[in-house]
Amino acid sequence: MAFAGEEGGGARKLQVFFMPFFATGHIIPMTDLACLFAGRPGVEPTIVTTPANAHLIRPTLDRHAASGCHVHLLLHPFPSVDLPTGVENLSTVSSDECGKIFKAVELCRDIHHKLLMHHIPDAIIADIQYWWTTDIARELGIPHITFHPIGVFPLIVMSNLFKNRVQDNVPNDSHPFTIPDLPGPEIKMVNSELPEFLRPHGLTEAWHDWKRLQLESYGVVVNTFHELEREYCDLFKVVHSQRAWFVGPLALRGKREVEAGFNKERCMRWLEKKEVGSVVFVCFGSWCYFEDEQLRELALGLEGSGMDFIWVVRGGDDENVKNMEWMPEGWEERVKEKGLVVKGWVPQTAILGHEGVGVFMTHCGWNSLLEGLSFGKPLLTWPLIFEQFINERLPVEVLKVGVRVWDGFRSASVNDKVVVPADAIARAMKKFSDSNEEEMKKRALEWKEIAGAAVEEGGSSYKDLNCLIDELLMFHEKKKNGSQ
Repeated sequence: MAFAGEEGGGARKLQVFFMPFFATGHIIPMTDLACLFAGRPGVEPTIVTTPANAHLIRPTLDRHAASGCHVHLLLHPFPSVDLPTGVENLSTVSSDECGKIFKAVELCRDIHHKLLMHHIPDAIIADIQYWWTTDIARELGIPHITFHPIGVFPLIVMSNLFKNRVQDNVPNDSHPFTIPDLPGPEIKMVNSELPEFLRPHGLTEAWHDWKRLQLESYGVVVNTFHELEREYCDLFKVVHSQRAWFVGPLALRGKREVEAGFNKERCMRWLEKKEVGSVVFVCFGSWCYFEDEQLRELALGLEGSGMDFIWVVRGGDDENVKNMEWMPEGWEERVKEKGLVVKGWVPQTAILGHEGVGVFMTHCGWNSLLEGLSFGKPLLTWPLIFEQFINERLPVEVLKVGVRVWDGFRSASVNDKVVVPADAIARAMKKFSDSNEEEMKKRALEWKEIAGAAVEEGGSSYKDLNCLIDELLMFHEKKKNGSQ
């Protein structure tokens, strides 16, 4: 275990260790947060991760270093869990191998203890998955901050369901029930849409550990902004944490325009030829596997809508993506004037920020949901796994800036999916054609202004970030002077 890119000299700064979970959707926002810490005088952030995950963020760190904001890397080996060399991230494994990533997380417990006891930082900001870091921080006498890459709304929903277990008392997985004790409008769900640990007989000890971590931590930092989830943020501060800081949208603050090379240039050139608001951006995040049949239906649905689209097909190295064997015969030729298919990684924030994009079809991962709203785009929602069906309720039922692609049976289980037909996809897209859904488009644009204001000087997220750093600096100063 060793530092990468460490600099010497100067007075000792506040050393804050950032410890992200092995998933792109966790690593990127925590990296953005670390870069913001680096912009404050007297603060020295370090990201603790593994070599392959470090490779993912090095371009961002190098760009910030060039502007004088240095974030160090502290690397440790990825635990041996029978994965190929260099495969260290949830987005690089199949659904059948997800368990190996989570096993690797558990094996990090001893690694983290040795590493933290050796380096002794002044504060730790750790992903919720690393619940044991709370105990290590207590042993060291330093503040521990829990990092949440998802919003307050889904956190409260999951906490309430875990506590009240109303979902255990319904006759079947498709029977709706009401989420208890929410401060906003009534929200209903069905069991098939819940993460596995919240389903009947799906209790896990991990949730108890996560909850304890959150409540015993010095505080919680969340990638959201107060205005987006006002009632839920207020409740969260009182019931679910000792202290809470809402510092997002981190995508706006990080200004991390992705190092996507050719794909970025290709997408931007294509968008320049399109009318304002005419394009549907179709992207399902870094962890999404559609079977061939669903890929064909999606292709036909995009074609049938008659709308312009950019479709990001995950995993340029996947054989079925590389060969495009699932593609309907003649489809590429038929849509060549209307659609752009991109394999692999794209600069999502750059695309969402382009005026040519009018609608965002998304899996409702929290980062994507937040980025869509931050750039004023209404959402076509197609949740797939984890807490995404819960996330979906915020734009669709609370904020009224989203429309579901499919109202039939849906499931968060990768082994319990139905194929969404092409006509349903086309029908959902057409709701945003011409002058349809003008009020929803207007509401989405309003969120762009609100999100932008939150991260500017004097905004709610700007203030919360500074409050968090100031508190850690004060704690460090008191400890140094022997008054802690």
